[in-house]
Amino acid sequence: MEGFDERLSRIEQMLVVLVERETVRDWYTTDEAARHLGKAEFTVREWCRLGRIRAEKRKSGRGAFAAWVVSRDELLRYQREGLLPERRA
Repeated sequence: MEGFDERLSRIEQMLVVLVERETVRDWYTTDEAARHLGKAEFTVREWCRLGRIRAEKRKSGRGAFAAWVVSRDELLRYQREGLLPERRA
């Protein structure tokens, strides 16, 4: 049988996951956006690169390269309307 401390620890871990999932932010990394949308991070990065969703490049604090970030408003727009049309070369 599971002890009180073990059960409490498991409950605390579940609460952390719930709080992280429900935290509303203005900007999301491609990894966070992918989790919200149920897609692979690679897919979201490609959509950013191809202009299929509106995103910005920002310094990530992980070296010299900027990383894509997607706004909360854009995530909501995508959920309502889908991908933007492909850009013609």
